[in-house]
Amino acid sequence: MHHLVLAAVVIITIIYVVLPLIFRYSAAFQRQLVFLPYTSLRWPIKVNYSQPKIHGLQGTRNFYLPTAPKVHVGVWHVLPRDLVDTFSENTETSLANGNPIVLYLHGNSGSRATGHRVELYKLLQFHNYHVIAFDYRGKFTFTCTCYGCIDVSLGFADSSQVLMSENGATIDAIRVYEYIRLFSGKSTVIVWGHSLGSAVAIKMVASLCAVKQSPDRLILESPFNNIRDVFRNHPLTLIYRPLSVVDRFFTERLETNNVAFDSDVHIAGVECPTLILHARDDRIVPIFLTRKLYEAGLKSRPTNAAALQFIEFPPDLHCGHECIYSAPQLPSIIQQLVDLDGF
Repeated sequence: MHHLVLAAVVIITIIYVVLPLIFRYSAAFQRQLVFLPYTSLRWPIKVNYSQPKIHGLQGTRNFYLPTAPKVHVGVWHVLPRDLVDTFSENTETSLANGNPIVLYLHGNSGSRATGHRVELYKLLQFHNYHVIAFDYRGKFTFTCTCYGCIDVSLGFADSSQVLMSENGATIDAIRVYEYIRLFSGKSTVIVWGHSLGSAVAIKMVASLCAVKQSPDRLILESPFNNIRDVFRNHPLTLIYRPLSVVDRFFTERLETNNVAFDSDVHIAGVECPTLILHARDDRIVPIFLTRKLYEAGLKSRPTNAAALQFIEFPPDLHCGHECIYSAPQLPSIIQQLVDLDGF
């Protein structure tokens, strides 16, 4: 009985004292929980990124793009269905053929090869879109000296293992966008961000709009207003809410550690036609956080900014946080955005 009580005290101490203190005072640990750059947390665990065909992606090129000094990101270019038979390792020129181009910014954890992301690429490929998907820079390092010296470094897929941050992810996204614009000609370029990737997309597009280099369209899938509110409402922080310590220990230093992702602030600078997609049965990002983002956009964007539209998907479609790609109406919704039909 004594051992059970002691074990309970230790567990409670770790949960309610140790973890909050580590999160508050360790910038590295805080970044890990925001980005979760661990491909082993998501299926498939082992990925050969140089062989996208293994994941059912035909006509897909793998390559690496420098985004900063000593930083590169791993990229897939998925060709439209009509161009698959013409696939070669030199696919850049095809970007100017008139098919819309989607630059996809994924959310945290996993990689560009994670299942639901690949399913979206396949859908877009079938409907004759180019897809450019990449993995952010990222690094998690664990060192143990208990039994000799053991160093373990993990990151986002095959991209550079360097310090991750909001600014770093945004720079990576801008550099990939600039690469696309080098070859896209008059093709429509759509930036598509999912979850955490939506926050990267908003900050990126606002920066591009400020220098008159805006993409043609922006899609925000399962977005949120800011990381602070995500932490306040995430299922994992439920046990801390009665103690009123979520802000003090989990959100107070997010901006200092360059992971605030204040999308409700940055959206004021987004001027291109923007479509927000969210499922009402999303248990990771509650839909009311998306509504807050939408309302912030309506209030803060310039009066001459292009339309901002919000579409909700009903629970009976079972889209959740990751499966909006399975909604039967999605292809027509995207096409309406491309055509600016109703915008």
